[in-house]
Amino acid sequence: MYGRGYRQPGLGFGPPITPDVIKQLLVVNFVVYVAQQLRPELTEVFAVRPLMVWQEGYLWQPFSYMWLHGSLGHLAMNLLSLWMFGSPLALAWGAKRFLQFYLVCGVGAGFLIASWPYLAYGLGISGPDSLRSYTLGASGAIYGVLLAYSLTWPDRTIMLIFPPVAFRAIWLIPGLFFMTLLMDPRGNVSHVGHLGGVLVGWLYLRRSGHADRVITVAQLKHRWRRFRMRQRLRAVRDEDFEARRRRDHDRTLH
Repeated sequence: MYGRGYRQPGLGFGPPITPDVIKQLLVVNFVVYVAQQLRPELTEVFAVRPLMVWQEGYLWQPFSYMWLHGSLGHLAMNLLSLWMFGSPLALAWGAKRFLQFYLVCGVGAGFLIASWPYLAYGLGISGPDSLRSYTLGASGAIYGVLLAYSLTWPDRTIMLIFPPVAFRAIWLIPGLFFMTLLMDPRGNVSHVGHLGGVLVGWLYLRRSGHADRVITVAQLKHRWRRFRMRQRLRAVRDEDFEARRRRDHDRTLH
């Protein structure tokens, strides 16, 4: 992803400065991943398994799962997002506030991951196997960071490398949810974890006021209407341009 620079307009890749707290988180996640490759049993003990959390007392799992990753690609995507979007937040908030927020989002998402399967099983939505499945990865914490970024700088422009689409930061979370649902038909991605990180992050920001503003439903509706209006104006402009082009072409032919 590309983002508009902090100090000057234009496009640039990534943050100009990487705070120490971000560097430390990147290193810890990478070191733990290496340890996983050397000792695969770590995943069995430290990933979130609802049955083990609530019935066997493995209460550390909603914290430990966020340092584990399932593959090198999984690790790379999470660390890239942490570096790009976490760095400006850490610079704006300071290391202590950022680390607290990161951990609260990750652990909060972990407890939701451990609890939701019981509720779903009780409602008949899922079977008992969901209580034994495990979840790992920093995505819950990362999604909290993405939410905070999008609320702190909602009008900053972000451009995806693939597909090459530019949009305002306020649409980052809805866009990512749409993409993960579209690209994960088998349900390998923990949408509960992602949504949990967003929910916990939103509650944290609403209570603490660390972000400049917390978006409301009314503001989202206003932004959607404004977006649709810009789309219609752009369509009218394109039609006018095409009509002028055709008239000029006809004059040339005659």
